[in-house]
Amino acid sequence: MGDVGPVSDDIAAGSPASDTFLPGEGYLGDPAVRAEWDNRYADRQQLWSGRPNGALVAEVAGLTPGRVLDVGCGEGADAVWLARGGWDVTALEVSGVALERAAGHARDAGVSVRWVHAALTEAALPPASFDLVSAQYPALLRTPDAAAERALLAAVAPGGVLLLVHHAGMDTRHTHDSGFDPADYVWPSMVAALLTDDWKVEVNEQRPRVAPDGGAGAHHTDDVVLRARRLR
Repeated sequence: MGDVGPVSDDIAAGSPASDTFLPGEGYLGDPAVRAEWDNRYADRQQLWSGRPNGALVAEVAGLTPGRVLDVGCGEGADAVWLARGGWDVTALEVSGVALERAAGHARDAGVSVRWVHAALTEAALPPASFDLVSAQYPALLRTPDAAAERALLAAVAPGGVLLLVHHAGMDTRHTHDSGFDPADYVWPSMVAALLTDDWKVEVNEQRPRVAPDGGAGAHHTDDVVLRARRLR
């Protein structure tokens, strides 16, 4: 797997990355997206269950800990769990409210996590540098040039794994009264469609969801799991 310097040393100048998240130190991305997610988190004292996602726990079980990018880390349950398991964790999130909570949970757990306050497509992450890129139910906005999909793939080191998990059936739903339109977002099938011969698909399936108790999204019963290894 890739032999690179510390991720924090390689992130472009001005990109906010730190072991301790400091509110207001900068954000890379669309301010409207940040505000939307800040408001969503601010509406509740805790949005998610506080436990790691079941598909992540299952799929990481056989992997040797290395460098991991947690895309859309939310309140940090996955990032903290990975750090406890010996992974060198970089966790990315658009919501500063969520990152404050996540950093607090990491401090309470006595683990170190590198926090990046940015959208995936704006984060200027070093390419091909992560042994695992984990995106658990990410709200990645779709663009004509497939920027988010390509950013996920570009972050994985040779020999590394991309793990993308989403709620089954979300991509075929009709536009919701709340304004949710599945056509606006990236789904696992879109990422799978971009995989070349440089990749080996290890898992691409729908399965019953192993859901943590409580938290938003607990009503979803099935997951789509895409796990692909970068060969070169």
